[in-house]
Amino acid sequence: MAVTDEAIEKIKAMIVSGALRPGDRLPKESELAAELGLSRNSLREAVRALSLIRILDVRQGDGTYVTSLDPQLLLEAMGFVVDVHRDDTVLEFLAVRRILEPAAAALAATRLTEAELDSLSTRLDALEEASSVDELVSADLAFHRGIAAGAGNAVLCSLLDGLSGPATRARSWRGLVERDAVGRAQREHRAILTALRARDTEAARAWATVHIASVEDQVGAS
Repeated sequence: MAVTDEAIEKIKAMIVSGALRPGDRLPKESELAAELGLSRNSLREAVRALSLIRILDVRQGDGTYVTSLDPQLLLEAMGFVVDVHRDDTVLEFLAVRRILEPAAAALAATRLTEAELDSLSTRLDALEEASSVDELVSADLAFHRGIAAGAGNAVLCSLLDGLSGPATRARSWRGLVERDAVGRAQREHRAILTALRARDTEAARAWATVHIASVEDQVGAS
C-alpha cells in the first residue's frame, strides 16, 4: 500500500470508529502525524485527497474539519465524473438510471404530499413550455429531482442527482429533439405524474421504466 493510501485509510478509520465525527476539527498536523505514525508530507497528501472528495474541509487559517458527510455532498464527485464521461458510456449511465428511477418513483407515490405533487405539476408545465434544450434540461432536472426527493431516501436521491447532471441530460435532450421525440417524452412525464397522484406505485414504477428506456432508445440511435 502506498504511503498516501495508508494515511487515507488511517484517517478513514478514525471517522468510521467515531474518533472523528462530522464537524470535528482534526488535531494539528504535527500531532496527528505522530499519533498515526505518518510523515507530515504523507498526511498532507491524504488530507488533500480527502478534501477533494468532500470528506474533509480545509479552511485556510482555521484548520481542517470533517465535513457533514451528507450523501449529497459526498456524491458530488460522481456528478463530475458523469458529466465528463465519454459518449460511448452514456448508455451505461442511463441503464443505471433505469434501475434506480423506477424505485424512486414507486417510493414517491406513497410519500409525496399534495403540495409536492402540485409543485411537480408546475415543474412539468415548465418542461412542456420549454423552447430550447437549455430550458428542457433545467425543467427536466427539476421534475426528476422532485420525484427523487419525494422518495424520502437521501442516498437514493443523491445517487440519481449524480447520475443526472446537466451535461448528460443535455446530450439526451438533443437526441430527443433531433428525432422529434420530445412529445413522446412529455407524455411519459405526464403519465408518471398521473400515477403519482393516484398513489399507484406499480404504475409509477412502470412509467418511469418506460420513460428511461425510451430515452435509451433515442440516445442509442444517435
